[in-house]
Amino acid sequence: MGTLEIAIVQDGQALAPEAARRVTAIAREQIARHDQFTIALSGGSTPRALYHLLAAPPYREAMPWNRTHVFFGDERTVAPDDDQSNYRMARESLLDHVPLPYGQIHRIEAEREPHEAAESYERVLRETFGLEVGQVPAFGLILLGLGPDGHTASLFPNTEALEEQRRLVVENVVPQLNTSRITLTIPVITQAQHVMLLVSGVDKADAVWRALQGPYALDQTPAQLVREALGRVCWVLDTAAATRLNAGSVTEWRRSVNREPGDIQ
Repeated sequence: MGTLEIAIVQDGQALAPEAARRVTAIAREQIARHDQFTIALSGGSTPRALYHLLAAPPYREAMPWNRTHVFFGDERTVAPDDDQSNYRMARESLLDHVPLPYGQIHRIEAEREPHEAAESYERVLRETFGLEVGQVPAFGLILLGLGPDGHTASLFPNTEALEEQRRLVVENVVPQLNTSRITLTIPVITQAQHVMLLVSGVDKADAVWRALQGPYALDQTPAQLVREALGRVCWVLDTAAATRLNAGSVTEWRRSVNREPGDIQ
């Protein structure tokens, strides 16, 4: 099994700087080990501030963009210019502002029929990572968020994608939202060398507790999947999101955030 780290920062504004330091350090480590850095971005509102930081000094210059491949952990079934598109959010806040070769950006073509988009993206993963049949990619870093309902990526409670063990990417019908999403599957997320979850706000506190310390019930709290991760899992939480965690554990897990960019303790 992998290792767990929990970094607790003062508030939501401190979340992005802490995450940016860690992303930069992981990127450098991955370049040193593999000569490239593969990252799957998350959508939603929480990572937007992180992307803005990575697109500006000093992180813009510190990141090895020319050897970075950008993927996406999930996508809504919308066109790439839609307001709800994860790709559009990442492009406007990050990708348009860094020297990342266009051919190294791998978006999910979610404007297609959902099952076709999922199959196409799985082919992209297999080709980019050079995978044989049955192999799973080992991302350098997968960024994730957490919903109040305990979902992560587009793996929602009581949805079929939670049972998938062979496919890398699937269409996931989400009845509670009356929609479908395209998402990486559990085997892909748990195979990553690093997984980082960014969570802010008291409305997420119960889901954080269930994911980290609650009784195991993956169908109810899909984010518990990271308990099975093979690599290094880091939860970056603000104090509001961490309020339900065991007090002794919070003291043990708390990390100093007064470090230089790229440093990890």
